[in-house]
Amino acid sequence: MPTAGITSLGCPRNLLDSEIMIGSLKNAGFKIIAVEKNPDICVINTCAFIEAARQEAIDIILEAGQLKKEGKIKYLVICGCLPQMYKEKLSKELPEADLVIGTSDFPEAARLIKEMIDHSQVKERSRSTVSGHLNYLYDDKSPRMVLTPRHYAYVKISEGCSNFCSYCIISRLRGSFRSRSIGSILREVRNLSKGKGLKEINLIGQDTTLFGIDRYGKSALPVLLRRICESRDSVKWIRVMYTHPAHYTNDLISTIRDEKKICKYLDLPIQHISDSVLKRMNRKIQKKDIVELIENLRKNIPGLVLRTSIIVGFPGETDKDFQELMVFVRKMKFERLGAFIYSREEGTRAAAFESQVPQDLKKERFDGLMRLQQDISFQALRSFLGKTVDVLIDEKDETRKGGFLGRTQGDAPEVDGAVYVSGKNIEVGQFYKVKITDTLEYDLVGKVTR
Repeated sequence: MPTAGITSLGCPRNLLDSEIMIGSLKNAGFKIIAVEKNPDICVINTCAFIEAARQEAIDIILEAGQLKKEGKIKYLVICGCLPQMYKEKLSKELPEADLVIGTSDFPEAARLIKEMIDHSQVKERSRSTVSGHLNYLYDDKSPRMVLTPRHYAYVKISEGCSNFCSYCIISRLRGSFRSRSIGSILREVRNLSKGKGLKEINLIGQDTTLFGIDRYGKSALPVLLRRICESRDSVKWIRVMYTHPAHYTNDLISTIRDEKKICKYLDLPIQHISDSVLKRMNRKIQKKDIVELIENLRKNIPGLVLRTSIIVGFPGETDKDFQELMVFVRKMKFERLGAFIYSREEGTRAAAFESQVPQDLKKERFDGLMRLQQDISFQALRSFLGKTVDVLIDEKDETRKGGFLGRTQGDAPEVDGAVYVSGKNIEVGQFYKVKITDTLEYDLVGKVTR
């Protein structure tokens, strides 16, 4: 059987799709190897959320196409958001690709790739499978090969989005919002926890706070969290990602506060704070509601770490809007903040808005916001000096002899900062008490105290 490897681009939601695909290939008898070893079949799972992501995907596809031309790989398969966005056009524009697969066609990946190999000499064979009806939703029975370190994993609790933010193409790429069942998620967590190596579960989706609204008639995220916390397994941290500020409930807030396993960390993308910008973004929330929510969260969840995301340069964003945003960020002092320059995406309502902001002004505003956040982050990290915190060790630090990299519960994997840890007899995937001795721009430095 041929060898296969996958390159996963974009966010953790894409990574989980890659795990499903590579798992189905493994179950079908393919030998899975790293893409660096030039497998017979190179699968590239693409992101197409913004122009920069699409360009990155195309660059990597062209690099793989060159490897194919040199005979280092035999087949090139492109899947995910880029095929879903461009459908039949992609296979015509990128003749290097032997097969393109859409976002709802992952369950058929192994069968489609086998057929591709069997019919590779047939000129009229189909090179594209991109479903127009986006209804795929994986479950606990889906084949999966976890690609993260064994001590943490992602669990996607929903798929698609029905918020229809004016700048976003997710519903076009992923379909409308649909939740998994609580039972299926609990069974998946149990399956992942077998062997006692798993320490952290990260719950993901396009809008996790809406979980269950379509299936149970109301948000069922608090129920799901409590049920996961009841399980007697090795998981110590449960992290909630991708929450929407318009969909919080008091039940959710109290559940996060009261359950010890739930990380006191929330990913809360506000995108902006000016009411006029929020309205044009179709965020379905106003400044006063965001302020009230943040104050409520910090009042009711001691030690909370808040991560947010902000878009600068949205169409019609005035100097006054931006200054209002800067004042808000300075006041709120988010522990974690990611900023993005608005990307004018074809097919979105915002792309047709008047008063598009010039690129150089977008960049100027982005730089100003990040300078402000750098100062806020530095001060937040300085507050850890001399304190002892729980740290989960992720990997060895290859730049320091005897050094390791870990995270506090206030740091999501692959997103936030790290703790540079030193000490004796440290093992990857284990928790340690670490005394913080120094701070860097976005990271902490400490020693294991046992």
